[in-house]
Amino acid sequence: MRHALHCTTLAIALSMTLVACQARDDGDAAPAKAATAAPKTLPTQTVASQNGQVTVTTIASGLEHPWSVALLPDGGFLVTERPGRLRHVSADGSVSAPIAGVPQVWAEGQGGLLDVVLAPDFATSKKIFLSYSEPGADGTAGTAVSTATLGDGALSDVKLFYRQEPKLVGPNHFGSRIAFDGKGHVFISQGERNDRPTSQKLDMLQGKLVRLNLDGSVPADNPFVGRQDARPEIWSYGHRNVQSLAVDPRTGTVWEAEHGPKGGDEINLPQPGKNYGWPIITHGINYSGLKIPEAVGTSAPGMEQPYHVWEKSPGLSGMAFLTGQAASKWNDSLFLGALADGSLIRLSLDGDRITGEERLLKDIGARIRDVRVGPDGAVYVVTDETDGKLLRLDAPKG
Repeated sequence: MRHALHCTTLAIALSMTLVACQARDDGDAAPAKAATAAPKTLPTQTVASQNGQVTVTTIASGLEHPWSVALLPDGGFLVTERPGRLRHVSADGSVSAPIAGVPQVWAEGQGGLLDVVLAPDFATSKKIFLSYSEPGADGTAGTAVSTATLGDGALSDVKLFYRQEPKLVGPNHFGSRIAFDGKGHVFISQGERNDRPTSQKLDMLQGKLVRLNLDGSVPADNPFVGRQDARPEIWSYGHRNVQSLAVDPRTGTVWEAEHGPKGGDEINLPQPGKNYGWPIITHGINYSGLKIPEAVGTSAPGMEQPYHVWEKSPGLSGMAFLTGQAASKWNDSLFLGALADGSLIRLSLDGDRITGEERLLKDIGARIRDVRVGPDGAVYVVTDETDGKLLRLDAPKG
């Protein structure tokens, strides 16, 4: 994947021959010229883990509040920046100019350009999905998802795929992550826009996990299809602000993690039609230290208990499974970014059972916004900073 305004380096196996392109001031790529040069050396450091030393490579820096990273088949990356920019990062760390054609975003507070994922058929379609906060009338905004075809430096065929309704006033709790179940469906997470009662209202899309077909239509077997008092897109409800979403490649089970208020971040394995309780049940309190007004405690009839809960909030954002890597010390792990805690959380798994937890990257003092796992078992994260970074982590050896 090349961008016309930046040099893109393609590593050719064994030969290490590089083909470079230079950008003209008018944005048209100059004719390619053969060149031979040493591969770019990326800075690395080691950090401690309970399994040994972890190698951390800085692939790119200078990203403004990066929110999500998608791994491209050619070894490069797509990275969203919350103010509204989508960039291509080559395998050697070269960062492109902003890719043209991104939908208009409402970049206020926690809003902006959020998740980016490759469509299941990306290899042939070059289609991507973007989630973002969409502006509305009279200062309102809401979570939305668009699809687009990724070209050389620009998006084309940009189409609205999903829109949270109704739009509300306020700068917080948009979510949003996108995940595919491998069965022709896409899940989209979102927040309740910091308007707590909306999570329990089935005629509103705030605070819900939604499930759609890959063409944007509503699956006939969604749990609320046919109910006049409920939105048919809804899969589960009673969520607060879901910024972590992934499908277990071993089982196809959907996992999500969401921010509690002050305390009570939680993991759920959302089931169709189930109510996950916010704000009626919670392990957290208001940031002021006072009780959540609607809360009755940590349990109530008809509401699901968290699968896993943190009494002290790490500030969860991003989720990825590392499986099928028998030689890796991190095999069968679930990784989650932690914003407030400034770490990468690794949960050890035995099937679905969580058997252990460790915090990585505490030494770098950065907010981890997203995490993805490559096909070789490497772990990639982006740090939510003004000078945000794209990092690669390699598991301890031996």
